[in-house]
Parts: sequence; structure tokens; C-alpha cells
Amino acid sequence: MHLIERRLQIAINNILTWCKHNLHTISPSKSCVVHFCRKRCLHTDPDLYIGNQLIPVVNEVRFLGIIFDRKLTFLSHILYLRKRWERLLNILKVLSNTSWGTDRTSLLRIYESVILSRIDYGCVVYGSACASNLKKIDPLHHSALRICSGAFRTSPIDSLYVECFQMPLSLRRQKLSINYYFKVMSVSNHLLSSQHVSRALTRLYNARPSKIPPFLDRTMRMLHDTYLDGLQVQKDATFHYSP
Repeated sequence: MHLIERRLQIAINNILTWCKHNLHTISPSKSCVVHFCRKRCLHTDPDLYIGNQLIPVVNEVRFLGIIFDRKLTFLSHILYLRKRWERLLNILKVLSNTSWGTDRTSLLRIYESVILSRIDYGCVVYGSACASNLKKIDPLHHSALRICSGAFRTSPIDSLYVECFQMPLSLRRQKLSINYYFKVMSVSNHLLSSQHVSRALTRLYNARPSKIPPFLDRTMRMLHDTYLDGLQVQKDATFHYSP
């Protein structure tokens, strides 16, 4: 922890020097520290400073619309999505009125643009959560499909997918992850293109299935299951023109 604390403090001091040179300021009250760790034993949190003010340590933080908790379970983000989704379902309930409401195609388009787009955003990141946490938003997906199709509550879930031309959220997350993987591999200098797990850690992940591997290794397993692991991704030829 002392080594991590010292390196982070040096990085913060370099950022403060750059901000002072370019006439920028960083507010300590709007900054926070999250100690990402899954150890169960008691250990100290880092003490980082902006100038002479201590940066507070919090258990979770929202960054670019995604809530990161200190154990990276993403349970807080999933519960937040579920709470927002329950409110947005009222739009479909009102528009599905049998006397003056809209048709099924329009309801599905509204559902995809207003509700499902929020679920797709950041699924590459929070898709590393365990299956029990990810399944908490599946019932809302099924409820929305029942509203759009006008099906009964006892209708089978597989029939809803076929009737509404929708995929399960698990397959949808896999599809978006594979698309992002191809996008990463097409860029020659992308930061994630070389972030593979070493052989020693690969044996550790294989011995402990509960441990979730990083993004590239998770996606490689998806490609292996779909028989796409032998594809060669062509690099994107980006042309740089002088101004």
C-alpha cells in the first residue's frame, strides 16, 4: 500500500504542476479516492492529498455514467439501472393502452431507444459482474417484452424473444463485447490490445472459475464458444493529414 500511495501521490503532484502551468485548478471537494480491493482482511486505505487537503475515501464512485464500487461487483450500478428501468416502464404501460395506444412495432422501437439503450451503455464494463447480479435486470426485460407484445404473464420467455425479435440480455452483452473486441483489435496502438493475462494467472483463473478474468480473456472465451477464435482482424488504416 505504501508503494501504491507514493506512486499515486507523485502522479497527482505532476497533474497539479501541469494544471498550475496551464491555469487550471482541481477542487479537492469534488475529488475522491476509491480503494479497489477484494481482500477480506483489514487493511489501510491510501492517504492522498491535493495540495494540503486530504482526498476523502469513498466506497463507490460514478464515472462516465457507471458506478464503480470498491470490490468491482457492480451491484450498485445494476440496482441503479433496475430502479431507473422501473420508472421508464411506465411510459410503455401508458402507450400500450388498447383503445388509443400505439402498435407493437412502435412500442418495441420506444423500448429499444429509451430503455434498452441505457442497459447497453457500459455493458462491456459491468458485464464482468457475477451471473447472479446480472440476472437481477432480466425480469424487467421480460416485463417490457410482455407489455410491447401484449402477452400474458404466463407466456414462456423463449416465446417472447421469438415474438418480439429480441435476444436475452446475456447474449446481447456478449454481442456488444465481441463488437468492441474487434474494434479494439483493429486499432494498432489501442491500450487494451496487449492487456492479456499471463500464463501463470491463466492457470489461476482456470483453477478458480469464480474469479472473473479481464475483458480480453473473457471475450476470447466467447469467440472460442462461437467458433470465431481463428479470425484475423484487419488493422484500421487511419490516414493522418497535416492541418
